[in-house]
Amino acid sequence: MASLLLSLNKYSTLSPLSQGLLPRYCSSSNLKKTKNLLLPDKPFTPKCLSVSSLSPLLDEPAETVVFEVEDDDDQEQPLCEVWKEIQGCNDWEGLLDPMDSHLRGEIIRYGEFAQASYDSFDFDPHSKYCGTCKYQGAHFFEKLDMVDRGYKISRYLYATSNINLPNFFQKSKMSKVWSRHANWMGYIAVTTDDEEIKRLGRRDIVVAWRGTVTYLEWISDLKDILHPANFRNDPSIKIESGFYDLYTEKEDNCKYCSFSAREQVLAEIKRLLDYYRGEEISLTFTGHSLGAALAILSAYDIAEMRLNIVRDADYVSKIPITVYSFSGPRVGNLKFKERCDELGVKVLRVINVHDKVPGVPGIIANEKLHFQKYIEDTISFPWSYAHVGVELALDHTHSPFLKQTNDPGCAHNLEALLHLVDGYHGKGRRFCLVTKRDIALVNKCCDFLRGEYGVPPYWRQDENKGMVRSGDGRWVLPERPRVEAHPPDMAHHLEQVLKIARSDHEVDHQ
Repeated sequence: MASLLLSLNKYSTLSPLSQGLLPRYCSSSNLKKTKNLLLPDKPFTPKCLSVSSLSPLLDEPAETVVFEVEDDDDQEQPLCEVWKEIQGCNDWEGLLDPMDSHLRGEIIRYGEFAQASYDSFDFDPHSKYCGTCKYQGAHFFEKLDMVDRGYKISRYLYATSNINLPNFFQKSKMSKVWSRHANWMGYIAVTTDDEEIKRLGRRDIVVAWRGTVTYLEWISDLKDILHPANFRNDPSIKIESGFYDLYTEKEDNCKYCSFSAREQVLAEIKRLLDYYRGEEISLTFTGHSLGAALAILSAYDIAEMRLNIVRDADYVSKIPITVYSFSGPRVGNLKFKERCDELGVKVLRVINVHDKVPGVPGIIANEKLHFQKYIEDTISFPWSYAHVGVELALDHTHSPFLKQTNDPGCAHNLEALLHLVDGYHGKGRRFCLVTKRDIALVNKCCDFLRGEYGVPPYWRQDENKGMVRSGDGRWVLPERPRVEAHPPDMAHHLEQVLKIARSDHEVDHQ
């Protein structure tokens, strides 16, 4: 907290809260809600409907794509009535085996928010915009065919590349680039469609973090060095140093990184909670791979700074904080895990059992070690890590649509993981797709589908790789409008965050 306070000194003269800033990015498109087929949450024998359009294309047929269909008399409670359980208030007890249909839909939905951070990221080193988001905030979900989700972008998130995680950041090879110090890291979005708010039972604020686009190379950057979180006065709570730097470092010479990623998140969440004060709200964090680590870290930070505590004249309430983590590594030590539990941060970690990333860091000492607490408390072992939350472990060999492969990137792929969620019904149950999610998405950025389905690998790219024909007939990369770095009222909201932290700290020590 002290480090955050020091960073605000030079911004303390900025104007207070600006009005009418939510959402920061606006679009006139009408928002529609999505509808999925639902799966009953009781044991069943799958009744499968084949879809001929997705049948294999070759003479040697593979298993036909099938979807589970729910009987009309088996409809469950609407999501708006059970959303707190789906968000983990009871640690998803009884919802994972067999898989609850609402939970399946929410895991996939938040996984697609995480996937959007990949699909919108410019990682082409030959582009002068390498390291940015391809799309303006007002058109973000439109460009990604996600208008029907009912959300709008509130702000984009950036982090400095001047840290010891070189394989995570993308930089342009051109001499003139948008920024030599920053990368676009994700976004904060808010439900604004009335029908979607009604379906969800609350207004949802989602923070989506981008993962790595360099596959598994970034793992070599992790040094197993733990760093005190410094978000409260307890130096025993520690997180991996690379994650800490990525989240907290800033670069004064770059307007996009003059505030750290942490400061950007804290200020925007404070602004949104003030704007929607009095409403039923949820805070949901999501990310894949290294982005999953940032999702857990930022969720913990919000809870530790007590931004989710709502104080009215007559009562004090707590806004639920949920993390949907996909293929994420361990973030901190056992003390960090215990503190997340104490603060009520609910984490559902979705992993592929063949993926190596969830096993690092902490290969030697982790939550599976019976004497981990003794090791941390007694001998201060410096390389002890623990996963946070509840694990949903899936196995890609159970899907009849995926081929055998030795490519570790396939086991780590987010679209493949969402495919596994779609077909998972519980331990020992048959793999059977439910939501009609297109299996072609699996091969969007990998080569994992069996060849007889006729889906080319790595098929997703912008038309003509973003090149357009100018009036004189030349093919050029069009200029992109400059994106706002930080709103003028950001320092004001950071000051409000610090006031909350100071007052709570004083109460704790009275």
